[in-house]
Amino acid sequence: LEFCVEDSRDVKVEIEDQRVVFSCKNADGVEFYNEINLYARVNSKDSQNKRSDRSITCFIRKWKEKVAWPRITKENVKLAWLSVDFDNWRDWEGDEELERAMVEQYAEPMEKVTEKGPPPAMDDLDVSAAWPCPLLLPLRGRVEPKSRSRSQPGTRSPGLPVPWHRAPYSAGRSLKKSPGATAARTVQQRGHRALRESGTAPAASPLSAVDPDRRARANRGLARQHLITAIAEQMFGFKTTSWELGRQQSVIELDTPSMTAEQVEALERSVNEKIRERVPVVVRELAADDPEIETVRSRGLPDDHVGPVRVVDIEGVDSNLCCGTHVSNLSDLQVIKLLGTEKGKKNKTNLVFLAGNRVLKSIQQSHSTEKALTSLLKNRPSEHVEAVKRLQSSVKLLQKNNLNLLRDIAVLIARDFKSKPVQSQLFVLHRKEGDSEFMNIIANEIGTEETLLFLTVGDEKEAGLFLLAGPVEAVENLGPRVAELLGGKGAGKRGRFQGKATQMSRRGEVQALLQEFISHRSPE
Repeated sequence: LEFCVEDSRDVKVEIEDQRVVFSCKNADGVEFYNEINLYARVNSKDSQNKRSDRSITCFIRKWKEKVAWPRITKENVKLAWLSVDFDNWRDWEGDEELERAMVEQYAEPMEKVTEKGPPPAMDDLDVSAAWPCPLLLPLRGRVEPKSRSRSQPGTRSPGLPVPWHRAPYSAGRSLKKSPGATAARTVQQRGHRALRESGTAPAASPLSAVDPDRRARANRGLARQHLITAIAEQMFGFKTTSWELGRQQSVIELDTPSMTAEQVEALERSVNEKIRERVPVVVRELAADDPEIETVRSRGLPDDHVGPVRVVDIEGVDSNLCCGTHVSNLSDLQVIKLLGTEKGKKNKTNLVFLAGNRVLKSIQQSHSTEKALTSLLKNRPSEHVEAVKRLQSSVKLLQKNNLNLLRDIAVLIARDFKSKPVQSQLFVLHRKEGDSEFMNIIANEIGTEETLLFLTVGDEKEAGLFLLAGPVEAVENLGPRVAELLGGKGAGKRGRFQGKATQMSRRGEVQALLQEFISHRSPE
């Protein structure tokens, strides 16, 4: 569950058994607050959250892990501020993975809150990086910037890193003489060596085998980023400040406040021309003191660098320091589709793109959606947008009419009560349809000087809203007890206490409490 707030501060996240409460401020000091009643129970003690510059991500473990949820919220309602990432609403297969290079930043908070075993594999998480290319080290692959394990190099306990010299940073397995193989979860940097982390104790001198399919996907992903980054800088002077290779869409952050549609189109055309021209990609090594290094695009060498420097050349396009794995020819990249731009953080622009088979999948998904909408809307694809606009206008009008009817119903209910010869000191009403305004209209019409009102709206067996109104002293005493009985929270002033309830089925207990209060107060 991701709360999308850039440059957040004063972040507070409470993950409870049945809900998530979130609050924070953005860079401008604007306060945000969300309270989400979850569809089912979660394991609050085995859940955690992690903040980044772009968002706050909650990792929540379901209480019944193998039971699917049809939605995230308890109530089956459409919330304007909550959207589903339909691209990722699926069961991920192995061929959808791109890389695990940065997955440790997500797995780390999970490990801190559980002792039941290793954190979840999180194979479906994005590959992210905060720099244009991985840090340069004498390793044939990506370098992990953080180390989760506190063990020292060379330890042999289960689940701890084992030294590999010049180890490939890819998913793979350790080949042993005995049947079976030990999967490598990650490979991490330790000085000039790489450490493989596995789930079990490996052999003293394990042989390694790289997953070729995954390695090929990683090769293409990193090469595409190099190509787009290089041409964007050559054509427009836009430097890359970070990038993210996602499960579906990928993003390159450019150091420019904006990018026109014409620039995006020209960049896409140039990038795909290089792919069609079958431009070679060559990997070579230079001595650390070679003066040619000064002419190669890079962000400098790390302090603990030893040995030769690895350079990746896209012939006639780019020369870059990089320890990542690449294709040997740009034709392997197939095709790149630039979807457009989004506003980035700190006056930068995010360039969003698809590549390879994901372009074909996106076209297929779009075509399927187009066919479904054509069937539903009974018009041509070119008329879909206007048809939806008309439907939205109709819905807004119906919602407005519905609100007016609810207000009229509230007034009639109050007048019916007041018209009775003998009015009860307690008025109780529950209605499935309604809102806070509906309840407050009834309270205003009836008056609360002498009558105690207990009003609720929502599903009788699920969550809803409640209002307790009446004499100030009575409401102050009874309000918190009513909220407690209904499993909710609320607040009040000047003779009104209202809030949210999670156990509407206990309304009868509240009514009994109020009736008892009335019966004790009557003689006075």
